[in-house]
Amino acid sequence: MFKWKKLGKIFDPALIKDRPWISAFAQAPSTLILEDRIRVYFACRPPADSQGNYVSLSAYADFRRDDPSQLISVCEAPLLPLGGPGSFDEFGAYFTSVIRKDEDVLAYYVGYSRCESVPFTINIGAAISHDGGDSFARLGPGPVLPCTLDEPFFLTVPRIRRFNGRWYLFYSAGQRWLQTPSRAEPVYQIRMATSDDGINWVKHGRNLVECRIGENECQACPDVFEYGGRYHMLFSYRASTNYHGKEGGYRMGYASSDDLFNWVRDDDKAGLEISEEGWDSEMVSFPHVFAVDGAVYLLYLGNQMGRHGFGLARLET
Repeated sequence: MFKWKKLGKIFDPALIKDRPWISAFAQAPSTLILEDRIRVYFACRPPADSQGNYVSLSAYADFRRDDPSQLISVCEAPLLPLGGPGSFDEFGAYFTSVIRKDEDVLAYYVGYSRCESVPFTINIGAAISHDGGDSFARLGPGPVLPCTLDEPFFLTVPRIRRFNGRWYLFYSAGQRWLQTPSRAEPVYQIRMATSDDGINWVKHGRNLVECRIGENECQACPDVFEYGGRYHMLFSYRASTNYHGKEGGYRMGYASSDDLFNWVRDDDKAGLEISEEGWDSEMVSFPHVFAVDGAVYLLYLGNQMGRHGFGLARLET
């Protein structure tokens, strides 16, 4: 069983007064460990338009390496512009995972496009940095991992890892849309693709984690890490409806594996629950685990799916 000590919320977009494009939300945090700092990439939003629609952008914030709770600086501009008309990332291009590849840095991101009968469709894009993670350019105008015959609706929140020389991309795939009185609601569960180069992917075509709260459980942001000779996955899950508050909101899930393909779920071992009060008293979600200088940390979102920023926890051994 993991035991995480909460260190508090370390980033609040509302406190960044001189970046109008960071108005709210700091979602899907992921890290790049630099020589003198920890860089956290995240998704943010400027104010909604006159119809109440948001777009999502990518940013990073730097924190002290010797004290990851201490903010140093925030990037001055979005890391990628939105895609052009009709593109898969016209209304959202936000990083969810980064990784080094030789001298470069690859970023995998969610490309968001609006629809008419349902709110959105999503594919997974990739961008590359040749300057150590300061700036990025798309690998191309299309997605690196698109919807396909057996995954027709959307793919979202990719998390990249490399184990034993092979690339693994864990993501959520849309299973179906549920029609509710107010809007169509998505159902999505965790899947995986593998690659030899991080660019060309083979999907494995099956859900990795069984559902716990019914067949319409929504599973997101699977972050996989190796610890103690096994593979561990932290992810978030919620109900498909009535999920904006404490009752059906995101909770932390856990599964383990010996081979990365077959997973056994046991959420009691996740080790992170909602707080009694405060910014994460209704939900905890979108985990990212990273190690630096002998310590293991967890970044995560709180209430309203990251509207008010992200927090940090440290693994206690």
